[in-house]
Amino acid sequence: MATASTCRTFLLAVVVLTAQLCGCTAYVGVDGFSIEFIHRDSVKSPYHDQALTAHDRVLAAVRRSTARAVALARSYVGSEGAVSEVVSRPFEYLMAVNVGTPPTRMLAIADTGSDLVWFECAPRIAAARAAPLSAVFNPSSSSTFGRVGCNSGACHALYGTSCDASSNCQYLRSYGDGSKTSGLLSTETFTFESIPGGCPGCRGHPYVLVPNVSFGCSTSTNGTFVVDAMVGLGAGNSSLIGQLGAHTSLGRRFSYCLVPYTVKNASSALNFGDRAAVTEPGAATTALVRSDFEAYYTVELESVRIGNASFEHLSRVIVDSGTPLTFLDKALVDPMVQELTRRIGTDFPKVPSPQEPLQLCYDVGGPARQYSFSKSVPDVTLYLAVFGEAATLKAENTFVEAQEGIVCLAVAPVTEKHPRSILGNLAQQNMHVGYNLDKGTVTFAPADCASSYNSLPVNG
Repeated sequence: MATASTCRTFLLAVVVLTAQLCGCTAYVGVDGFSIEFIHRDSVKSPYHDQALTAHDRVLAAVRRSTARAVALARSYVGSEGAVSEVVSRPFEYLMAVNVGTPPTRMLAIADTGSDLVWFECAPRIAAARAAPLSAVFNPSSSSTFGRVGCNSGACHALYGTSCDASSNCQYLRSYGDGSKTSGLLSTETFTFESIPGGCPGCRGHPYVLVPNVSFGCSTSTNGTFVVDAMVGLGAGNSSLIGQLGAHTSLGRRFSYCLVPYTVKNASSALNFGDRAAVTEPGAATTALVRSDFEAYYTVELESVRIGNASFEHLSRVIVDSGTPLTFLDKALVDPMVQELTRRIGTDFPKVPSPQEPLQLCYDVGGPARQYSFSKSVPDVTLYLAVFGEAATLKAENTFVEAQEGIVCLAVAPVTEKHPRSILGNLAQQNMHVGYNLDKGTVTFAPADCASSYNSLPVNG
């Protein structure tokens, strides 16, 4: 077992072209890479439930939205240093990471609302599991595994850490629903399988290898965890993004392009480094502002415009890939509902909401009428503070089909129960959303995400 050094050298992300794929083994420096971003309801996800209809999945996403919104509002740094953050059950996207040498494939929650990377490790103590383990990483089987000392910078940078009897850095992470995971902070080599476009002339995909990534090697879990791994993509220094920026040439940059729920058998893309650059026409950039919780990506919303009607109300909004619905202050949602009602007109009958907090629901009938309805829905333009740029939401971003032929507004008001404003992933569908922590910005641009997955540029 390798020993982790407390003084970490500058690392360069490298592409490993395996002998099986390319007929040779070579190490080539890269400026960026892209991997598959798997929605929990995708047929590629182990959590895909064939018994559910498309509408069942939408209503389940609505329920996860409210649970997630409550958990985001409860996040805080506890009195003993442990962090209470997102609830452990609701999640939307997964990513695969190959951990160690030889690699163990782990399927992890990819969470923009978390700053910790952790995997279930052997030996383990598991209690009150809500689901069977899908994978466990065995440190003793890896030649590149190392422990992090409790006096190291990596240990001090993470909340909720302490020293064990051997001066290793141990951590405890608590979640909003009472679930907990604990273990030892460790280092390992992570290998990511890049999607097409990163290996010219090769018959397969290249592998991007990043050594000495700090992660929590979890040996004890208690609560309602349904997965055995999490990759925090949040703004904190301990997240994967923070580590890539501090110790590789990739910088603290990543992006994603979310394929709409209605598109079947298509994958979204998660991009790092140069590939995270948002260059599509119509891009709108705004500054990230200070958040109550370091991991969250927060922007300032200045106003909302629908046609010539403008509703001004300055508010801070969390941009979150893990919450399906969008939650905005009531001062914005109420006039939005009134204006949308007026512009959509009376051609489509209103119907009761199939589930709270959905509102403004219409019976749109079959596919032809659904198309007419989408054409009748006006654009909703979000005016972002600081740089004065605007992001436009189309009908697919603002309305969702909750039951067959029934569509509802996918924007709900902030309440006492979930008091934080959130720009959810339905609002981000068919948008290339890029985060640049080095510049302190986030950029939104309209994109055909299903097509862009298969046409990524070789050089970013």
